[in-house]
Amino acid sequence: MVKKFLISITVLLLVVISPVLLQAKSENVVPQATSSPQSELILPVETSISSTSADEGDYIIGPGDILDISVWKNEALTRSCVVRPDGFISFPLIGDIQAGGRTASHLKSEMEGKLTRYVSGLTLSLEIKQINSMIIYVIGKVNTPGRIILNSNVDVLQALASAGGLNVFAKSNDIKIFRKGKDETIIFPFEYDKIVEGKRLEQNIQLNRGDVVVVP
Repeated sequence: MVKKFLISITVLLLVVISPVLLQAKSENVVPQATSSPQSELILPVETSISSTSADEGDYIIGPGDILDISVWKNEALTRSCVVRPDGFISFPLIGDIQAGGRTASHLKSEMEGKLTRYVSGLTLSLEIKQINSMIIYVIGKVNTPGRIILNSNVDVLQALASAGGLNVFAKSNDIKIFRKGKDETIIFPFEYDKIVEGKRLEQNIQLNRGDVVVVP
């Protein structure tokens, strides 16, 4: 009888003490970091985008370009001028002045010098409102031959794309670019098939005003 009583007391103590022991043990356990596949850290990449449009600081004015010229607080000396085929514009008080072949800053300086004879302390503003003289020509066996007005730097492949691409009869490896120099015309070869394969990339030149791309 006494033996059964002692066994009952022991079981009761185990029931009461066991949860306390388990809690104390769990508090002393240092949690282990769970392993997971290594993730790749992707950082934002800062890209620098440079504009390829003609900058008024170094852009050479050409025939057909439209210039906005104004003198502050003088409506009579405020107007838009179209550069004529001979490269000149007409402006009040100073008459004809050469704009073609010059930068906007050079033209502005000369106009200020001429106008100060008539208007003292003037403030002259000159901006290129519209570029119409940056023209190249793509002729021959392309889908849309003709002239292309540029507002950014363009290479030969881009010009061909603007002309609708080559047609099925084009001799793709005999393309030539004609560039008129001061005393002679320079001819550049363009082997289309090799260039699109990543070869002869030096032939994919940047085009200049007046260049003619001929696709036989």
